[in-house]
Formats: sequence, C-alpha cells, structure tokens
Amino acid sequence: MARRAGPPDGGWGWMVVLSAFFQSALVFGVLRSFGVFFVEFVAAFEEQAARVSWIASIGIAVQQFGSPVGSALSTKFGPRPVVMSGGLLAALGMLLASFATSLTHLYLSIGLLSGSGWALTFTPTLACLSRYFSRRRSLATGLALTGVGLSSFAFAPLFQWLLSYYAWRGALLLVSALSLHLVVCGALLRPLSLAEDPVVGGPGAQLMSLLHEGPFLRYTVALTLINTGFFIPYVHLVAHLQDQGWDPLPAAFLLSVAAIADLVGRVASGWLGDAIPGPVTRLLMLWSALTGVSLALFPVAHTSTALVILAVAYGFSSGALTPVAFSVLPELVGTARIYCGLGLVQMVESIGGLLGAPLSGYLRDMTGNYTASFVAAGAFLLAGSGVLLTLPHFFCFSATASRPQAPGTEALETRVPPAKAEGPGED
Repeated sequence: MARRAGPPDGGWGWMVVLSAFFQSALVFGVLRSFGVFFVEFVAAFEEQAARVSWIASIGIAVQQFGSPVGSALSTKFGPRPVVMSGGLLAALGMLLASFATSLTHLYLSIGLLSGSGWALTFTPTLACLSRYFSRRRSLATGLALTGVGLSSFAFAPLFQWLLSYYAWRGALLLVSALSLHLVVCGALLRPLSLAEDPVVGGPGAQLMSLLHEGPFLRYTVALTLINTGFFIPYVHLVAHLQDQGWDPLPAAFLLSVAAIADLVGRVASGWLGDAIPGPVTRLLMLWSALTGVSLALFPVAHTSTALVILAVAYGFSSGALTPVAFSVLPELVGTARIYCGLGLVQMVESIGGLLGAPLSGYLRDMTGNYTASFVAAGAFLLAGSGVLLTLPHFFCFSATASRPQAPGTEALETRVPPAKAEGPGED
C-alpha cells in the first residue's frame, strides 16, 4: 500500500465518517439513553441507586480503559477486523444481559462484555477518521459524532416505549440486534498509510514519547475531569425528574430535547473549529465551561420552561465540546501517533467515566435528592476547563501559532517527497 504525504481530506474518508456516524450512535447513543433502564433496574433488583449506576459506569470505563487494546490491534491488523469483532462482542453482551438475574450479571454482560466490544469499535474508528482529514478534521469529526445526538433523540423515547410493551428483558434483546450493525460499520473502514508513520516509530516508542510530554499529560487530566461529570444527566436526569413528580415518558423526552441541541452543537462546533483561526483548545475550554455551568443549575430549575432551557443549553454545549476534543489531540501528538495517543487518553479518562455516575448515585443516597450530584458534576467540568488554559499557544493570537505542529513531524516535508495523487478508491 503506497504511503500518502498527508491526509487526503476527503475521498474514502467520507465513508469512514459514515461508519463513525453509525458507530457513535450505537455506542454512546445507547449509553446516553440507558438512564431509561436505570429506574427499571432499581425496581427489578431492589438495589440502591449507587449500585445500579455501576452498570453504565463499568461499560463506559471498560470502553475507555480498553481503548489502547483496540488501538494496538488496529495498528497490527487494521481497523476493519478489530471493529467487526467489537460489534459482535457488544451485541453478545446485550443478549446475555436480557437473561440477567442479578446486578452482577449486568455488570459482567453490559459492563464488561459490551464495554469490551465498544472499546474495539469507537476509538479505532475515530483514530482512522483523524488520519483521513487535516484541514476539515473538526467538521468531519462533528458530522461523525452527530450520530450520538440523533440516536439519543430517537433511543430515549424508543427504549421507554419498548419497556412499556416488552419489559426490560425484551428491550435489551432489541438493543442487542441494533448493536449487530456495528459489524457492518467495521466493514466500511479502510486503513490509510501516511508518509510520517515511520518517523514516529512503533507503538512502544510512541507510548514512551507521549508519557514524557507535559501538554499531552495535562490534556489527559483535563479530559478525565470533564468525563467525570459529562455523563451524569444521561444516567440520572430521568430519575431526578421523577423525584420532582414527572412521569417517565415526558422525562425521557426531555433527554430528546437535549439530544436535538446536542446534534446542532456538534455540527456548529465542527464548523467553527475549522473556520476560526487559533488553537481549537479555546473552543474546547468554552464549551466545557458552559456545560459545567448548565449542569450545576439543573437543581434550581423547577418549572418545565426552565428545565427545557437548561436541557437545550446542556445539550448544545456538551455536544459542541466533543468534536473539538477529538480535534485537539492530533494537534498535540500528530496523525502518526493518533492511534496510540487516542487510546491512551481514553484509558486514563476512563477513571472519570467509572467514578462519575456512582458518585452521583452515592450523593443521591446520602442527601435524598440529586442536587449535590449535579453541582458536583458541573464542578468537575469547570475544573477540567481550567486545566485546558495551561496548554501551549492558548493565549497566543499570532497566525503562526494557530495550528501548532506535533512533535516529531517538523522536518517531515524535507524527508518525504511529494506523493503521487491518488483516487478516492485507492489504498
């Protein structure tokens, strides 16, 4: 396979965007809508909110902690077989969960097995997409991740309707069938060989170099803090509204309102990330801070109008931060190290995904309501926003610093001759 001098910014990359669109829907769209199952699991197993919250948290943590495995396997075998295998594991986990008789079964099936499948699908696909785009990377990532918003809009009321007619076991069987479509998404992926790949060395050399780079480590800390509070509304917002006297279906539709705003935010942020000069880190800090503020205000909103406004604000800002978060990383580590870099970031930030929802559930059990839970979630996002201020070139407004080069790639243009133009269908 001939090596390209740089990302093609199109061609088969748009098929990778399509694959990532459906994968983001079938991974994080399902996770975001899992709050609908939360209330059913509490009633079915007669357990405390904190214990039930571990189901989604384990799934999120395994998906992120196992991301380096998916990245390493993709480096060796290519993303296509890895993602297809992950789709099978994700579907199998949901299938086995429908036969669960205890929370432990759900921890193992949804949390461990499906989470492992998600680890083999999402990160390799996003890394593959980042290698196909440079100038239009933020827009391509934003379009790919709109699948989360669309699926959240559809899945939350759909799952609630399925629970009403088929109970939680039947609903999980249908979620398993949906997850099988991840196999088809994996088949769309095509590996891309870039000229800078030999410059950065193998996975071991890349890992050691990343662990010695302060900006990468600080960025990882920032995303871990953001991740701790990010998923709280999608796990506990329905339960919070039911505590305030809302019926389950209207509460689920409020998640759909947030999902619509999320969709708009992802596209708008992706466009702004490519259109506005300067480091994308500034946009990431802005959206993270706004997400934190909107989360902290949820407990003081008691009217339907106020809750809808906050749902829109949270949905837009949380959706907007996601594509730029993935766009910042290639600027820090380069496209040649994106598989290793993205896998390592996802692994470390899994700490936040693991602890966020159980901490929220624990605060609910201790205080009797979700006020402290949402305030704490907002505080984590604001703390992460503060760490982003320390990244390179954040306060630099010169044109030359608008898109900093990743270490190790400065002399690439002098080492590699221009590549022959390739058609969109060539490997």
